[in-house]
Amino acid sequence: MAEKDDHETIWQDFKGAVNMTASALEKFLETDESQSVGQKKDGGEATGHKEGRRIVEILHKKKADLSDDDYAHMKKVVGYVNRHLKQGGPEDKSKTEDSPWRLSLMNWGHDPLKD
Repeated sequence: MAEKDDHETIWQDFKGAVNMTASALEKFLETDESQSVGQKKDGGEATGHKEGRRIVEILHKKKADLSDDDYAHMKKVVGYVNRHLKQGGPEDKSKTEDSPWRLSLMNWGHDPLKD
Protein backbone atom coordinates (compact mmCIF):
# COMPACT_ATOMS: atom_id res chain seq x y z
CA MET A 1 0.00 0.00 0.00
CA ALA A 2 2.85 2.39 0.74
CA GLU A 3 4.04 2.11 -2.88
CA LYS A 4 0.64 3.29 -4.18
CA ASP A 5 0.73 6.20 -1.74
CA ASP A 6 4.26 7.08 -2.86
CA HIS A 7 3.18 6.90 -6.48
CA GLU A 8 0.22 9.18 -5.80
CA THR A 9 2.46 11.72 -4.07
CA ILE A 10 4.97 11.61 -6.93
CA TRP A 11 2.11 11.95 -9.45
CA GLN A 12 0.75 15.04 -7.69
CA ASP A 13 4.21 16.59 -7.30
CA PHE A 14 5.00 15.91 -10.97
CA LYS A 15 1.74 17.49 -12.10
CA GLY A 16 2.61 20.53 -10.00
CA ALA A 17 6.16 20.80 -11.35
CA VAL A 18 5.45 20.09 -15.03
CA ASN A 19 3.13 22.86 -16.15
CA MET A 20 3.63 22.44 -19.90
CA THR A 21 1.51 20.12 -22.03
CA ALA A 22 3.14 17.33 -23.99
CA SER A 23 2.52 19.17 -27.26
CA ALA A 24 3.90 22.48 -25.94
CA LEU A 25 7.02 20.74 -24.63
CA GLU A 26 7.49 18.82 -27.89
CA LYS A 27 7.31 22.07 -29.87
CA PHE A 28 9.73 23.79 -27.52
CA LEU A 29 12.24 20.94 -27.71
CA GLU A 30 12.43 21.49 -31.49
CA THR A 31 13.58 25.10 -31.08
CA ASP A 32 17.11 26.47 -31.21
CA GLU A 33 16.48 28.06 -27.81
CA SER A 34 15.80 24.67 -26.25
CA GLN A 35 18.95 23.19 -27.70
CA SER A 36 21.09 26.18 -26.75
CA VAL A 37 21.03 25.60 -22.98
CA GLY A 38 22.16 22.93 -20.59
CA GLN A 39 25.15 20.73 -19.92
CA LYS A 40 26.33 18.77 -22.95
CA LYS A 41 28.51 15.69 -22.77
CA ASP A 42 31.07 15.55 -25.57
CA GLY A 43 29.20 18.25 -27.50
CA GLY A 44 26.10 16.09 -27.87
CA GLU A 45 22.55 16.57 -26.65
CA ALA A 46 22.14 18.54 -23.44
CA THR A 47 20.97 16.62 -20.39
CA GLY A 48 17.84 18.77 -20.00
CA HIS A 49 16.90 18.33 -23.65
CA LYS A 50 17.12 14.55 -23.31
CA GLU A 51 15.10 14.75 -20.09
CA GLY A 52 12.45 16.77 -21.90
CA ARG A 53 11.98 14.01 -24.45
CA ARG A 54 11.51 11.51 -21.60
CA ILE A 55 8.99 13.82 -19.91
CA VAL A 56 6.98 13.97 -23.15
CA GLU A 57 6.85 10.15 -23.17
CA ILE A 58 5.53 10.17 -19.60
CA LEU A 59 2.95 12.85 -20.37
CA HIS A 60 1.61 10.75 -23.24
CA LYS A 61 1.01 7.75 -20.96
CA LYS A 62 -2.10 7.00 -18.99
CA LYS A 63 -1.53 7.09 -15.25
CA ALA A 64 -2.39 3.38 -14.99
CA ASP A 65 0.37 2.57 -17.51
CA LEU A 66 3.20 4.31 -15.65
CA SER A 67 6.04 2.02 -14.57
CA ASP A 68 8.22 2.20 -11.48
CA ASP A 69 10.95 3.64 -13.76
CA ASP A 70 8.50 6.35 -14.87
CA TYR A 71 7.76 7.25 -11.26
CA ALA A 72 11.47 7.35 -10.45
CA HIS A 73 12.01 9.69 -13.38
CA MET A 74 9.05 11.85 -12.35
CA LYS A 75 10.58 12.20 -8.89
CA LYS A 76 13.89 13.28 -10.49
CA VAL A 77 12.05 15.89 -12.56
CA VAL A 78 10.31 17.31 -9.49
CA GLY A 79 13.64 17.59 -7.67
CA TYR A 80 15.32 19.36 -10.57
CA VAL A 81 12.47 21.82 -11.13
CA ASN A 82 12.28 22.68 -7.42
CA ARG A 83 16.07 23.19 -7.12
CA HIS A 84 16.21 25.28 -10.28
CA LEU A 85 13.25 27.44 -9.23
CA LYS A 86 15.02 28.24 -5.94
CA GLN A 87 17.85 29.82 -7.95
CA GLY A 88 15.33 32.52 -8.81
CA GLY A 89 16.34 33.45 -12.33
CA PRO A 90 17.66 36.81 -13.47
CA GLU A 91 17.59 39.70 -11.01
CA ASP A 92 16.15 41.87 -13.77
CA LYS A 93 12.77 40.16 -14.22
CA SER A 94 12.34 41.80 -17.63
CA LYS A 95 15.13 39.48 -18.85
CA THR A 96 13.44 36.28 -17.64
CA GLU A 97 11.68 35.39 -20.89
CA ASP A 98 14.84 34.66 -22.90
CA SER A 99 17.08 33.72 -19.98
CA PRO A 100 19.00 30.44 -19.90
CA TRP A 101 17.37 29.87 -16.48
CA ARG A 102 13.85 29.84 -17.98
CA LEU A 103 14.85 27.93 -21.12
CA SER A 104 16.51 25.24 -19.03
CA LEU A 105 13.41 24.88 -16.86
CA MET A 106 11.27 24.63 -19.98
CA ASN A 107 13.39 21.70 -21.21
CA TRP A 108 12.23 19.99 -18.02
CA GLY A 109 8.58 20.83 -18.69
CA HIS A 110 8.21 23.87 -16.43
CA ASP A 111 7.61 27.38 -17.72
CA PRO A 112 8.15 29.78 -14.81
CA LEU A 113 6.21 32.49 -16.63
CA LYS A 114 3.07 30.37 -16.33
CA ASP A 115 3.17 30.49 -12.52
